[in-house]
Amino acid sequence: MSRLLTMNPVHARPLNRRFVAARSGPMWSRGLRLGCLLLLLAMTGSARAVVYEVGPGRLLTETDQVPWHLLQPGDLVRIHWREQPYRSKWVIARAGTETQPILIQGVPGAGGARPLIDGENATTPSTLDYWNEARGVVKIGGASVPAGPARHLIIESLDIRGAHPDHQFLDHDGNPQRYTSNAASIHVEDGQHVILRDCVLRDSGNGLFVSSPSEAITLEHSQVHSNGIAGSQFQHNAYSEALGMLYQFNRFGPLRAGASGNNLKDRSAGLVVRYNWIEDGNRQLDLVDSSHFSSHPEYRTTLVYGNVLVEHDGQGNRQIVHYGGDGGNQDDYRKGDLYFYHNTVVSERSGRATLFRLSSNDEHADIRANVFFHAGPAGSLELATTAGEHEFRDNWLSGGFVHTFDSGFTGSVALLGGLIGRDPGFSDRSSQDYRPRSDSVLAARGSPLAPAVSAEHQPVQGYVMHAGAETRQDGQARAWGALAARPPEVATPAVPALSVPVGLGLALSLLILACGSVRPG
Repeated sequence: MSRLLTMNPVHARPLNRRFVAARSGPMWSRGLRLGCLLLLLAMTGSARAVVYEVGPGRLLTETDQVPWHLLQPGDLVRIHWREQPYRSKWVIARAGTETQPILIQGVPGAGGARPLIDGENATTPSTLDYWNEARGVVKIGGASVPAGPARHLIIESLDIRGAHPDHQFLDHDGNPQRYTSNAASIHVEDGQHVILRDCVLRDSGNGLFVSSPSEAITLEHSQVHSNGIAGSQFQHNAYSEALGMLYQFNRFGPLRAGASGNNLKDRSAGLVVRYNWIEDGNRQLDLVDSSHFSSHPEYRTTLVYGNVLVEHDGQGNRQIVHYGGDGGNQDDYRKGDLYFYHNTVVSERSGRATLFRLSSNDEHADIRANVFFHAGPAGSLELATTAGEHEFRDNWLSGGFVHTFDSGFTGSVALLGGLIGRDPGFSDRSSQDYRPRSDSVLAARGSPLAPAVSAEHQPVQGYVMHAGAETRQDGQARAWGALAARPPEVATPAVPALSVPVGLGLALSLLILACGSVRPG
């Protein structure tokens, strides 16, 4: 016996009715099973805290059988791993609550493999009706059926791919369509209080795309890589514009081969980028203007801390961080403060590398307690270009840097303390272990942060390869950079070798062979 509806163990509340003896045998067709499910939900009316089990041996075998348009606060959709991908796409435009969010949860298989949702040749449930179907595999908000709103949602532990213009799908009317170039694995068109956790977003135009009606969006503990369009700079691993955008504990890997988009591009107000690993891309961080939020007070403050930013030789633009704007209307530029602290930046470029590009002199960067390592020769590391006010306080910098290569630079660069050298004392740069050794000059520095940085944004945690987290153990005497210093190795006392006379050793060996084994007393 299997249950169609079960109690949600997290938000357990009595159901109006329960389907006690649901059959899942071969005589139940997909249509009949789905019809009974919808009939049951209609009978229960305000049924809440329902668990929908999807996968092999479950009543629902495909994700397009889930009644996405009927989800209620506290409902849980559990999608179980199987060898073949789930080839369906959908919209979530229903509302949970703060205490009873709607949870879409992948159930990993052996070895931790996440269930794969593949947009290539995917179908769309006919029970849904939403615009911009060609913009993503999983869409949040922006639908006629259901009409929304999309609030208090959690999506976790899914591997989502395939929203790429090379691929087709069937829309809700069964008509073939091709994905647009800016399609995404997850497209948050109009969502509030949405958490995306422990997901893989890959092989799409954009891995994540968040549109401006959205608010309080979090991407955490996820891996985003291999997105973009070859030959195009307009698609990115993540592209967001929201009121309140948080990226934490994610691995942003290289984009699709030949793609020249940025790794993380953002136009949000209230942006926090912390404890991430961001590797390659045209720029690692492209934090630019928004016409929607330019008058919002949170738009003027951006926090970037605890991140590891890596650029390999020959990859993308030589600039690591761009802050300000890239549109035609400079009135919409950020014109505020970028707080960039306790990050580890590693450039393996053999030629020139540039740390910061601020778009105008109305942008200001407060740069503290970071590590800026450049593998190139002396004289090839540029601190700033174009414009803006840059205050470097208590950072480690590769020696031989220059303030700027830009003869038209109109900004300023102030160096207020710090260290200059050629070797910061990483544990093992060749294996990307950028933790400082216990004897590194980076250890136990304890530099103060900007007064504007609140207690909520102290760098008390650290990134763990990959997409993991740990609490920093160095307290207020924090090492510079994103990662705490390795503790000193404790030497193991040497045990003196036992020396046995040759004759006695031979006798013991013969005794062991004769007895089979020797057991203590």
